[in-house]
Amino acid sequence: MPETKNVFISHHYKDDTDVDKLTDLLRKNGYNIRNSSIRAKPANQERLDKGLVKDEVIKRLLRMKISWAGSVIVIVGKETHKRPWVNWEIEQAHRQGKKIVGIYESGLKDKVDLPPALEKYGTSQVVGWDSESIISAIEGEPSFQNPDGTPSARKDGSHIKC
Repeated sequence: MPETKNVFISHHYKDDTDVDKLTDLLRKNGYNIRNSSIRAKPANQERLDKGLVKDEVIKRLLRMKISWAGSVIVIVGKETHKRPWVNWEIEQAHRQGKKIVGIYESGLKDKVDLPPALEKYGTSQVVGWDSESIISAIEGEPSFQNPDGTPSARKDGSHIKC
């Protein structure tokens, strides 16, 4: 049985089903992961939406969960670049020296804007749901692609090679 990898999957809460699809896809291809990302139950999500949980509490929890993970996977959809928490999680992952892998959400074919921190710090950006590319990126083999699967030029910045 393959080694289990600890990951943090950064995503917009409306994309929770994509998190399940991703973990299932990897598991079916013999890759075991444990995900430490936050997945709020409806009642807790309502508290978050109403601002009843302080940002510092959320940040402390996220820092711990990111610290536990070996890699951070970012599910990129059409609106992800507008999500401040996703951007914050990517910046935190970079500060902690984590591999940061961007994965386009299931079925996405059109070019989308990436979260600014992912453009700056991502160690890979791969097409969603291509298990071979995803696993290679998590293992440290960078791959830069467009949502349609065509190669994309690597952008120099603060990328780290693990």
